[in-house]
Amino acid sequence: MTAEPVTTQQPEPSPEVPAELPATVRASLSPSRAADFKTCPLLYRFRSIDRLPERPTVEQARGTLVHAVLERLFDLPATGRTPDAAGDLVSPQWDRLVTEQPELSGLFADGDEQATAAFLRSAAGLLEGYFTVEDPRRLEPAERESLISAVVDGELLIRGYLDRLDVAPDGALRVVDYKTGGAPREAFEARALFQLKFYALVLWRTRGVVPRVLRLLYLKDAEVCDYAPDAEELVRFERTVVALWRAIEAATAAQDFRPRPSRLCDWCSHQALCPSYGGTPPPFPVRVATPDPLRDARTTPVPPGADE
Repeated sequence: MTAEPVTTQQPEPSPEVPAELPATVRASLSPSRAADFKTCPLLYRFRSIDRLPERPTVEQARGTLVHAVLERLFDLPATGRTPDAAGDLVSPQWDRLVTEQPELSGLFADGDEQATAAFLRSAAGLLEGYFTVEDPRRLEPAERESLISAVVDGELLIRGYLDRLDVAPDGALRVVDYKTGGAPREAFEARALFQLKFYALVLWRTRGVVPRVLRLLYLKDAEVCDYAPDAEELVRFERTVVALWRAIEAATAAQDFRPRPSRLCDWCSHQALCPSYGGTPPPFPVRVATPDPLRDARTTPVPPGADE
């Protein structure tokens, strides 16, 4: 199955949002952190309030690498966007990532060239899956790895990084998200669509256009999942996001973030501190009394692929 360019007609645009950030804005929320709270309030606390470090996993690093290669692939002339060209980008992009994120160098033992080579081959295999579902020679993305943001409810800034945004000749928008993780699909499909609806809401509120297609590209399985939102759905979703933030505010004021055990716990880095596993969370940080109003999580953006 090969993805086709978007050529369908757009719905009527929504009212415009003021270009300047209102002085009333006092908080921000990303789709990753919002999904954390939905999945497990205690996980949200560990990541966004305690800001506990998390060592990158091989799976996260592979996702970051594949995202980096796909971003660079579109720097090439259209005719040069071939599987061989993508494969040639894997090793230099990994070298760049290790230089920029030294913690990645600890994924493999020093001198373990076989493990590193196997890792790079696995990334190249995912790229083969990409070419099964899309022909990049027929695409000219409007934006790649771009930060988008909007204000909702007059005081909440929502923002996130798009993997890719395609714009058709008629102005239709398609949001594309690459998925490389090997976790069970059913455990992450809802989270992935939540993330894309988040982006769709931002685009609608800032550009007055409801994206025609929200597309998940599952590279490991070489599958495409398309979803078509509408304005009414995004209105409801906006209310959901605002209600979610209110719940986060209430939990912060009460210093009460409960664990919510699920099969996703198998991938959590903080089981040793979780009451569900016999652990004890650290004391609630005092600094959250005066947080940075425009920061909802870590001091640096989550790298592409980190949520895979």
